[in-house]
Amino acid sequence: MTSTSRKAYWVKGAPYAFLLPATILFALFFALPIGYAVWLSFRKVQVSGLGLGAGARKEVWAGLENYTDALTDSELVDGALRVLGYGCIVVPVMLGLALLFALMLDSEKVRLAPVTRLAIFLPYAIPGVVAALLWGFLYLPDVSPFYFVLEKLGLPQPDLLDGGPLYLALSNIAVWGGTGFNMIVIYTSLQAIPAEVYEAAKLDGATPLQIALRIKIPMVAPSLVLTFFFSIIATLQVFNEPTTLKPLTNSVSTTWSPLMKVYQDAFGKGDIYAAAAQATIIALATLLLSFGFLRAANRRNKQEAAP
Repeated sequence: MTSTSRKAYWVKGAPYAFLLPATILFALFFALPIGYAVWLSFRKVQVSGLGLGAGARKEVWAGLENYTDALTDSELVDGALRVLGYGCIVVPVMLGLALLFALMLDSEKVRLAPVTRLAIFLPYAIPGVVAALLWGFLYLPDVSPFYFVLEKLGLPQPDLLDGGPLYLALSNIAVWGGTGFNMIVIYTSLQAIPAEVYEAAKLDGATPLQIALRIKIPMVAPSLVLTFFFSIIATLQVFNEPTTLKPLTNSVSTTWSPLMKVYQDAFGKGDIYAAAAQATIIALATLLLSFGFLRAANRRNKQEAAP
């Protein structure tokens, strides 16, 4: 092999060499655990007799039994319904506030934009467990300063950790923590719009409200789709907030959300096979919902772009 051909060989192989470390890490810490979880979901433990002695408990092939049990498990179904109600509150409120804040920061009349942008984004930098603990103590009547003020004013003191208000309490934590990230995504997209577009609209007599509704929002639609996509995934995987608030109230069960049900079966009951099947179902549901939404959004964009 000549020096020229050897050099060309290394040049062609350089991109693969740079990708190799990332590929190995992806395979070891992402693909391999997923594959192992899927494999476990088709297994179960078979107990012989009283389950005592060597060979009394052995792992055998279960087929779709774990999946059938998961789909007919009332606790998992109830958890999915609770998360659906939770998502109906979180997603529209969070994205609505993110869009509103982004439009306000993009306005020419806004003052101290960098400070305001940092203040809105800062809650996202706080870990979810810490945020849930902070809000959890603010929800407790005995230690919350809000309840003290309400008591002094003679106003009603609702229990935010019981019944229907619990959904609002959990949603508030998610909205408080996630609005800043979504706002940054939308705001960055607004900053990429050419200034000539705004100047042309102003020459045509468009008001700031008309510019926001007819120019800014349609042009940041891809960012709205992206943030909606992220929000759906985060909603389906809600775990930190209800788990952290669970010691503070009896209204949050150990199976309040699907992921809490998976955790309870895996580490509470020790049934990793059923938990693996449930986790696989949740992953597939997330994938299907995300893929369906993205496909619908792409179809709509193509229809709007068509003459």
